Amino acid sequence: MGKLQEFELTFDNNKVVYSPGDSISGTLKIKVAQSFQCKAIKVNCNGFCGVTNKVNDAAWTVEEQYFNSTVSVADKGTLKQGDHCFPFKFLIPATAPTSFEGNYGKIIYRVRAFVDTPRFSKDYKAERPFYLLSLLNLNEVPDILEPSSSAVTRQFTYLLVKTGTVVLQAQSDMKGYTPGQVIQLTTSIHNQSGKTTGTVVASLMQRVTYETKRPTHDLRAIAEVEGAGVKAGKEAEWKEQIIVPPLPQSSLSGCELIKIEYYIRVSLKSPEVMLTLPIHIGNISLDTTPTLPPRPAPKPAPRPAPRSRLSSHVSPSAPPAEDHEGAAGGAASEAIPTKSHSQLGASGPHAAVSPSAFSYAPGLTFSQNQRHSGPAADSSGPLFCVSTGATIPFFSESGANPMPTSCPLILPPDYRNSAYPQEAPPSYDESCNT
Repeated sequence: MGKLQEFELTFDNNKVVYSPGDSISGTLKIKVAQSFQCKAIKVNCNGFCGVTNKVNDAAWTVEEQYFNSTVSVADKGTLKQGDHCFPFKFLIPATAPTSFEGNYGKIIYRVRAFVDTPRFSKDYKAERPFYLLSLLNLNEVPDILEPSSSAVTRQFTYLLVKTGTVVLQAQSDMKGYTPGQVIQLTTSIHNQSGKTTGTVVASLMQRVTYETKRPTHDLRAIAEVEGAGVKAGKEAEWKEQIIVPPLPQSSLSGCELIKIEYYIRVSLKSPEVMLTLPIHIGNISLDTTPTLPPRPAPKPAPRPAPRSRLSSHVSPSAPPAEDHEGAAGGAASEAIPTKSHSQLGASGPHAAVSPSAFSYAPGLTFSQNQRHSGPAADSSGPLFCVSTGATIPFFSESGANPMPTSCPLILPPDYRNSAYPQEAPPSYDESCNT
């Protein structure tokens, strides 16, 4: 570097992830090999968003500034030979949005240092990025616990002269998820025609809109599952589960140039029928713990009724008959088998993934610790990692270790070797006798 052997910016405690409203502090380290004149030494901290119409183009069409602060750590004079340290500190605004990096735009935060020298002399510059995380709490989104559902009816023509109707219905168990959670998807197809339908496909979609003079929409499929078709005149139900991979949050609060949306797209290939289920991706998962109603006050015991002089014999009645579902009425719906699972990531548009990466056994649920545990976790690393697709970085839930996205998705625990009771538990009478 000529007269400078070292020109480096460091953050206190090597911290790189901050929250809105935090202060960022550090030190500018300079090692001078030969004394030279300088006009000033300045440190700048800024955050901005830039969008463009071309992929990976840094010539921004539209920019949005969030903050830009500069402090002078040394005035005009001679920078003598040896080591020099200049501390700095900045306050991050509480309205700054979360860091983001996509194909057509970025939200960038950085600290830069400058050494201004006299005319015809070389200026020195250094830069260090940092990341901002504004947590999206899904519990604050209205109606987030309600299922996301939709239905569509399509009439079509086949064999030139015949017509038929297909009714497609789909529903997710909730409207909000965090990375690692499972989307429970139920799809119903009623084929009111004489032709077998094509396969049914469910895809987790990400749509990023970059607001320029002519808005750019970046649409991609994150995960995809495929089921078999429905035979003529049949009604069938398809139940599938999709794991949410590491993704940026739905809302970039404070940013007006980038908008992120997620939805589940369910479609039939023949005839062409499609519907969408909007969902939210956040950082803090929903609290689904049911609230218990208050216990009622105990009622006083009723007085025993006087015994009648005439003894009457009462025959024991039979227990009420069980109402077996499907014993009477229409025929039950058929079940649609799943044909394939895939994750559409950076390795290709149809990169195959093990079926267990997206499908669990029906009714299986996992705790927060199980969802975030794994050999990839590293307690020494920062609470973020580079995610697949159109964002950098991905932030895990507060207090949890980051999950590297280069490895396969989170897999369910192996319950095949679990030890089950070999004998039935004792009855109530047997328990009392012992």
